[in-house]
Amino acid sequence: MRIVSWNIRAGGGGRVEGILGQLERWAPDIAGLCEFRATPPSTRLAAALCDLGYEHQLTTADAALPGRNALLIASRLPLRRHSLRAAPVEPGRWILATVGGERPFIMGLMHLPNMVTGRKLAFMESIASIANGWRRGPAVFLGDTNCGWPLLDEETRVFGRETAAWLDGLHSRGWRDAFRHQCPEDRVYTWYSPNGGNGFRLDQAFVNRPMLPRLQSVAYEWGQSGESVTRRDALSDHAALITDFAD
Repeated sequence: MRIVSWNIRAGGGGRVEGILGQLERWAPDIAGLCEFRATPPSTRLAAALCDLGYEHQLTTADAALPGRNALLIASRLPLRRHSLRAAPVEPGRWILATVGGERPFIMGLMHLPNMVTGRKLAFMESIASIANGWRRGPAVFLGDTNCGWPLLDEETRVFGRETAAWLDGLHSRGWRDAFRHQCPEDRVYTWYSPNGGNGFRLDQAFVNRPMLPRLQSVAYEWGQSGESVTRRDALSDHAALITDFAD
C-alpha cells in the first residue's frame, strides 16, 4: 500500500494536469495533498482523481474561501472521518480518517502554519496531545509540518528548540519519523527557499508502534512534468513523500 503526501503549491493552478500525471505515475493507493483549495484547478484535480479510481475523498476546502490553503485525501480505499476534541483549531489544516480494508489504520494529514504566523506552536501542541494519548491502534500522521531537526534537516539555521522538542517528543512516545527511521543521518531537503536557495526537510510521516512493522520504504521525489526531466520545482516547490506499507 502506497501513500503519497504532497504539497501541491497554491491549489495547483495551471500545473494540475502535470500534477495529475505525476500522481498517476507514482500510483498511490492514497494521495494526501496539502495546499489543495476550493479553486477551479483544485476541484478539477479532485474530479480527475475520482475518475482514476480515487473515489473516496475528504477535504477541508471551503467554497466560501476558495483561495485558502486546505487539504485533500483521495483514496482507493474507504475513508471515515473522525473529529477529536484535541484537534488543532487552525482551519483547514488537519484531517483524521480511518482507512478501510483488510488491515484498517488511521491517517492524519496535516499542514502546519509557519512560525511567523504566531499559530504554529498551538498546532504543534495539539498534535503532540493527540499522539501522547493515542489509543486507536495503527496510525500514521503525515504532511507538510514546516518542521525539522536543527542542523540535520536544514542548510541554514531556521529550526529552533521548540521544533526539536516537538519532534523528540513524538519520537520518545513511539511515533517514528519514517524517513529518519530508515535513513538516520541522510541530508535530504524537500523545499528550497526562493531567495537564498537553502534546503530544508519540511515534510514527514510519523508512524506509531503498531503501524511501524508494516513500513517498507520511504522516499522523497520531485514531481516532473511529462517524460523529460525538468526543473526541480516544475510542478511544486515541495518534494512529495512516498511511503510504502505492507498491505
